[in-house]
Amino acid sequence: QVQLVESGGGLVQAGGSLRLSCKASRRALSNYNMGWFRQAPGKEREFVLGISRSGDRTFVTDSVKGRFTISRDNARNTVYLQMNSLKPEDAAVYYCAADPTPGAVTTAAHGYDYWGQGTQVTVSS
Repeated sequence: QVQLVESGGGLVQAGGSLRLSCKASRRALSNYNMGWFRQAPGKEREFVLGISRSGDRTFVTDSVKGRFTISRDNARNTVYLQMNSLKPEDAAVYYCAADPTPGAVTTAAHGYDYWGQGTQVTVSS
């Protein structure tokens, strides 16, 4: 099964940027639709962005539209989350996830079989 490791989290001031990476191993990333989720303390895990296997389709939740983008480099087995204009409400643990099911990208957490350990993003106001 695929293993996922996120990196790139940290502390940033409001208005700043971060780029998260999700590196896959053991299996080729091209076998999976990929998603980024986040979970803040006391809140449910929420979908942020998703990308199809080939990268030709992306999906983004309204709260980050125009600020966050997702991309992938299947040759490097890596998915990226570029976060710009960060707000304090973006602070959370960010997780990447892999969905092996053929078809459309899902926004539901239960649709993803494999998860990374998460990386903390903290945004100071």
